[in-house]
Amino acid sequence: MAELRIEGLRAGVEGREILHGIDLVVRSGEVHAVMGPNGSGKSTLSHVIMGRPGYEILAGSVTLDGRDVLALAPWERAQAGLFLAMQYPTEVPGVSLEAVLHAALDAAGRGGDDVAALVEGEAARVGLDPRLIERPLNVDLSGGEKKRNETVQLGVLRPAIAVLDELDSGLDIDALRACARRIEEATEQGLGVLAITHYHRLLDVLRADRVHVLVRGEMRASGGPELAGELERSGYAAWARPEELAEDAAPAADPFADPFGPGPFAGQV
Repeated sequence: MAELRIEGLRAGVEGREILHGIDLVVRSGEVHAVMGPNGSGKSTLSHVIMGRPGYEILAGSVTLDGRDVLALAPWERAQAGLFLAMQYPTEVPGVSLEAVLHAALDAAGRGGDDVAALVEGEAARVGLDPRLIERPLNVDLSGGEKKRNETVQLGVLRPAIAVLDELDSGLDIDALRACARRIEEATEQGLGVLAITHYHRLLDVLRADRVHVLVRGEMRASGGPELAGELERSGYAAWARPEELAEDAAPAADPFADPFGPGPFAGQV
């Protein structure tokens, strides 16, 4: 059984702390949903787990089956069993999906002659047009096709833990059902999932065991799947502190204001 354990994780970028002590444990067969408003640190959490450059780890730990994930290069994290379905999948001109998966499986010691059949089979399961398999990775694909493509990769690579960074972004309801159904099948075979999302609709088709509310880099609440429904009804304001609500209510600067016009101290000089 695989276990991704995050303890006291504090991280930031360019001197600004974004994550303020995250504690989370995801095990094989479990689906954990992290929900939060824009700017809450959800994508930062996924980037730190997978080792995207530019983030500073200030405190805490991330381990996979006891192994220090933060000490590994991104490719080593992938080989250890972590997978990231990106919010904005990268386009790779000149390299096909099949070539990428061949290289990944060879590097993991799982190479073979059946990669093409595996890719075709996974594409059929999520409704990805087989003609797109031969294209350069994600090039000229729609947002929904890219997310199906990511799900194909997950199905072929069979990671231990998958981090889904807003899988539902860019997907219509049919594509969302197809991708979520495939991921749920993988959980029945032992995949652990950390699903990052804004909205309840993903969890209508990918059933969560636990839901966590991330606000301003802090886990403000955790509960069962019913918590997602509560968020849908009340929004995130219920988990904000009074001073944060006051900040959010403060009037924004007028983007069309004359920068050379009279300031707040006009007439007082």
